Amino acid sequence: MEKNKTGVLLMAYGTPASLDEVEEYYTHIRRGRKPSPEQLQDLIDRYKAIGGLSPLNEITQKQARELEQLLNRKHEGENTFKVYLGMKHSHPFIADTVKRMVEDGMTKAVGLVLAPHYSVMSIGSYIKTAQEAVEEHNGPQISYVKSWHLHPLFLQTLEDRVKEALAQLNGDLNSGEVKVIFSAHSLPKRILEQNDPYPDQLKETAQAVADRLDLSESDWTVAWQSAGQTPEPWLGPDILDVIESLHQQGYRKLVSCPVGFVSDHLEVLYDIDIECRTLCDKLGMQLVRTRSLNADPEFIEALADIVDRQMAGE
Repeated sequence: MEKNKTGVLLMAYGTPASLDEVEEYYTHIRRGRKPSPEQLQDLIDRYKAIGGLSPLNEITQKQARELEQLLNRKHEGENTFKVYLGMKHSHPFIADTVKRMVEDGMTKAVGLVLAPHYSVMSIGSYIKTAQEAVEEHNGPQISYVKSWHLHPLFLQTLEDRVKEALAQLNGDLNSGEVKVIFSAHSLPKRILEQNDPYPDQLKETAQAVADRLDLSESDWTVAWQSAGQTPEPWLGPDILDVIESLHQQGYRKLVSCPVGFVSDHLEVLYDIDIECRTLCDKLGMQLVRTRSLNADPEFIEALADIVDRQMAGE
């Protein structure tokens, strides 16, 4: 009996493969508008500060490989899975990947973005890009996961990492010195006019993790980070402003848990590990960031379960 074949379109943001590709990548993010020489140099300098390149491509490729292997182990004898990787701003682009799925004969697939919180500007844009390619190439039929910010296995990985970070701080949460900051990538404030669920979903994730750890309301807060350099206002408060405010309130030990990101990349390795840590050093504060989920087995297990639930219509 022939096994069923299911594709998984795993979508991620993407990153340049070399410093020579930064301008092309930045221009794609800006929808064809080239950055100024100053903007380009600033981004190049950030990549240089984290070692010259982001590890995001390598991590995402490993996530795709591990997810495919796990799904095939779980469904051995009944289903065969092939995970296809599509990037929003770098090769392989989402549209090209959808075309390859059609060429491979895939007729059905699950679409999953490596970001837990839904916004029409984030996950919504990935789905739109993929669906336009589906219509252009007449398939495959894709069932999209819109958000997974409260998936129990995802929450479990976050709980474990916050526990680990708190242990490194060796501080008493009841002392008024320790605070956990949950953060995600900021988006333009105009999403609030559309009743976009993104801000509420961030708070829901933070609250769920806090509940698992028995944190009181005074033990944690939420912040936004990595806002774009555009004239329009972005969601706040910014994490750097939050750190300043917490210092004024007497806090001296911080756990940074960037729940909006699942992999080590520029927004974590530079914005948290360099910018936030530099500020904390200046203020005499101790900062411990939770380890990124990357391709750790417990996170891959979560992704596999998310795919299974989507296939089952849950």
